[in-house]
Amino acid sequence: MIMFALPNKGRISEPVMKVLEKAGLKITVQGRSLFANTVDEDIKVMFARARDIPEFVADGVADIGVTGYDLVLERNVEDKVEFLLDFGFGFAKLVLAAPEDSNINSVDDIKDGMRVATEFPNLTRKFFEKLNKKVEIIELSGATEIAPFIGVADIISDLTSTGTTLKLNRLKVIEEIVSSTTRLIANKNSLKDKEKRDKINKIVLAIKSALFAETKRLIMMNAPKDKVEEIKKLIPGMSGPTVAKVLSDDNMVAIHAVVNEDEIFNLVPKLNALGARDILIVPIERIL
Repeated sequence: MIMFALPNKGRISEPVMKVLEKAGLKITVQGRSLFANTVDEDIKVMFARARDIPEFVADGVADIGVTGYDLVLERNVEDKVEFLLDFGFGFAKLVLAAPEDSNINSVDDIKDGMRVATEFPNLTRKFFEKLNKKVEIIELSGATEIAPFIGVADIISDLTSTGTTLKLNRLKVIEEIVSSTTRLIANKNSLKDKEKRDKINKIVLAIKSALFAETKRLIMMNAPKDKVEEIKKLIPGMSGPTVAKVLSDDNMVAIHAVVNEDEIFNLVPKLNALGARDILIVPIERIL
């Protein structure tokens, strides 16, 4: 059996669940249970805090798990787990920030003995150790932004996606410590077990196929036979478009192709100008 640890809440929880559903790994949750079944009886799910998942996977409590790259580094388990997949979302940066009206504009302005408030003490400590700076780390469990304004710390180390919250709290970014995205990680011993590894590889393949399909669309149309070559140049498709007869009209053919979502806006008018009609654009769940 594979135990799959997923975030029980937070900014990456909902996007991850949507990807897993598209991947075909439907999860059946009963009430507020900490455990759930999937469509595969050999894959069980446990819900936990994203912050705890790296350790659960490293210790073998879970075989695989989804969490932030920053949290893996914070837990000091990057050498104990295998990184299998980057979801490409949940982007965030751990940064150093100081009050806008302070004289601290770069790490060079940070003096020994200054206090740094953070929810990421290990990453922050490692960062300053590399710089050979002796600062005092103040570990907080929330509301880090307020620390410099109530005398708790001189600067903060905090996670940010857009920087908006920092700006609203009159803080300026002075340095980036690490950037992070949502990752799928695995216990190294689980990967040594052939049966578990085979099952984990199936999960990885399913997720990859769903993530790849998110940026693609299936475009279908009827078009004049004599315009097929011109249309093929516009939509080469993954292996070239599929062309089939239209039984009701000898002068028309049906064309199907997979295209990038961001190409559609400019592509449709060009196809229409070549005589394409009945154009349908359809989302794709998975591409293998």
